[in-house]
Amino acid sequence: MNDFLLTIFSFPTVLYTIILMVAAIYWLCAAFGLVDLELLDVDASGLEGQLHAHAEHTFAETFAGILLRLGLNGVPVTLVVSIIAVVGWLISYYLSYMELVLLGYGWVRFIVGVPILIFSFYLAILGTAQVIKPLRKLFAKVEQNTEKKILGQTAIVRSSKIDSVSGEVNFDDGGAGLILKARSHGPEVFGRGDRVVLLEYNADEHFYRVISEEEFLGKSVIND
Repeated sequence: MNDFLLTIFSFPTVLYTIILMVAAIYWLCAAFGLVDLELLDVDASGLEGQLHAHAEHTFAETFAGILLRLGLNGVPVTLVVSIIAVVGWLISYYLSYMELVLLGYGWVRFIVGVPILIFSFYLAILGTAQVIKPLRKLFAKVEQNTEKKILGQTAIVRSSKIDSVSGEVNFDDGGAGLILKARSHGPEVFGRGDRVVLLEYNADEHFYRVISEEEFLGKSVIND
């Protein structure tokens, strides 16, 4: 047990250990709706062919372009980071453990730890790109099927708020439920627990425009 703890809290494995701890806290908070699942998400779709269109890019555009080139697009960034952390941690742990057995606890372990970190990160990127290939198709299929079925339906705000730039809703699909990105029209802001109607879907940025249930019902009555 001492060797295990020493390995996971020593360089370079400790870096992955910290990321895994942060990821675990994040997913726990996300499960209770304390943070948005889309917290780190960037949209890499449509960037291929635009990467050289102009010399200056925003951080989000640059980051999305990197994900696209590495084959890490098409799924939430938080999921990508979590998988990289798990794969990198496993590789780094076993390499560091072998290093510990061969070299002991001396300072040379810090020197050897640098190539272990680089090698484990490289393999983690390659491994994650393979893992998310089937997930990318699954996410795209679910997104397409969901869009057709739920427009005009009521959902509940799960994030702290929904405004024109961020937000999430819970939609009861009769099963485990769906967590969807949502944006309001104009300056209107909705709070957690508010009832909103999914009015339209933005396929480019993968979110739903929503209005209040009261406003939607009022428009329906007028139209009738």
